Amino acid sequence: MSIVTLTMNPAIDLATTAAHIAPTDKIRCTAPRFDPGGGGINVARTVAALGEPVTAIFPAGGPPGRLLEELVRDAAIPMRPVPVADHTRENFAVTATDTGEQYRFVLPGPRLTAPEVHRCLAEIERAAQECRYVVASGSLPPGVPATFYQTLADLLSDLGVPLVLDTSGAALRAVGHGVHLIKPSVRELTEFAGRPLPDRESRVAAARELVERGVSEIVVVSMGAAGTLAVTRDDARWLTSIEVPVRSGIGAGDAQVGGIVVGLARGYPLDAAVRLGIAAATAALASPGTGPGRPDRIAELFQQLSPRPDAGRGQVAIPY
Repeated sequence: MSIVTLTMNPAIDLATTAAHIAPTDKIRCTAPRFDPGGGGINVARTVAALGEPVTAIFPAGGPPGRLLEELVRDAAIPMRPVPVADHTRENFAVTATDTGEQYRFVLPGPRLTAPEVHRCLAEIERAAQECRYVVASGSLPPGVPATFYQTLADLLSDLGVPLVLDTSGAALRAVGHGVHLIKPSVRELTEFAGRPLPDRESRVAAARELVERGVSEIVVVSMGAAGTLAVTRDDARWLTSIEVPVRSGIGAGDAQVGGIVVGLARGYPLDAAVRLGIAAATAALASPGTGPGRPDRIAELFQQLSPRPDAGRGQVAIPY
């Protein structure tokens, strides 16, 4: 296998639409769409769409956990579910067709016991023996210590396997070293830095601080329509985005991580890997629910973003 993803707080993502959303009234919805969800599973779906071997590891419990396994199987993604006692969570999103606004409801997830957390780490340790990258993405459920991702980073460092991490809040703040690449949003980077980051230069400075402190070798900051920053110890680049109509924004950040790690696994230079991530995220915006973008659309967008010999489109070096 080339890439392994870990989702400690997976979900069944339910998406539907309603003509109008208002308090108190019964909201009549259209038939729901069910997708396997949670950061790492969403990443795995993009990796699979791009044709790279991937295995998804996640805890699963109760009837929702069995449904989640069925949905992952239907998506043709190899998996190693870890049985847990508590029920896997279910999230749902409702889009109001009169305004186009989307309302997302995210539940906390099951409470994992210490032995269950240990079994998740043991499953990653076994899978990591045969992979090139591990991607850990998403929140931590109740019962999992905030230091979990640091424990994972230490484990993978000992095994010589690079960790790509996409998380936020206390779980991100608890990471102090050993990550190959982290992908915070501007909001997450601002929370991590503990100060306002109003412009590109301040964001580059905050990202480079994480590199110099040894938190991560690479920091990729997603800024939505404003593009993406890719920062290392010696370089900082701003890569442009492509404006497209948005059908659903759920999972676009995970699609970006999926594209980036596929690029890295294929030996692309960092800026090309990030462009593939931007292409994957852009294609996902046009997909229903949390579905990944079509491979042909991702390829088309990647070509649009690629710099040409006679132009600098797609990336701008930032002096520092």
